[in-house]
Amino acid sequence: MKQIYIIRHGETELNRQGIVQGRGINSDLNDTGRAQAEAFYQKYKDIPFDKIYTSDLKRTWQTVQKFIDSGLPWEKLSGLDELAWGIWEGKPNTEGSRDAFREMLQSWESGDYTAHFEGGESVQDVYDRLKEPMKVLSTRPEEETVLLCMHGRAMRVFLCLLLGKPLSEMTEFPHQNTVLYKMGFEDGNFTVLEFNNSIHLDGLVIGQ
Repeated sequence: MKQIYIIRHGETELNRQGIVQGRGINSDLNDTGRAQAEAFYQKYKDIPFDKIYTSDLKRTWQTVQKFIDSGLPWEKLSGLDELAWGIWEGKPNTEGSRDAFREMLQSWESGDYTAHFEGGESVQDVYDRLKEPMKVLSTRPEEETVLLCMHGRAMRVFLCLLLGKPLSEMTEFPHQNTVLYKMGFEDGNFTVLEFNNSIHLDGLVIGQ
């Protein structure tokens, strides 16, 4: 069975402030994010990964930088980028923005997967572009153990795609920073081996 470790990137300063980044904002990890990345590395550094995949956004590859520095093959796949939130990317976390996002999430949960903000993507758009990374994972049997770092909303969409679930079930996949979903791939099917695993964060103390 092929094993795929899918994690969300570490925290950025905009994450901490509750500000949406999306595909159009290329943020760095903050101190907390770097500590989360280090904790993940210390927990999983002895796993014999054959390949690393990240999005085109640096917060993903910064999260797995130590694995990359160890000499593992690394490939960026733009299909793994976060959903583009259009006009709302980088905007302050206000009551108005929260209302707008609540309405959008309700649209998706009710089955309107093509709903999107001006200048942004729908979850259907993201679902469609994630088919290429899914194909990559499905067609490279020589990569038996894979580490993949991506983004919160895109991760939820990806898990729906891999598991054949409707996008209305995205909310069933929690996704705090550096949380792990370990997937198996065998006989053409993806399965969940570990769900929302954050054991590497237990006891993590972030310096002030």
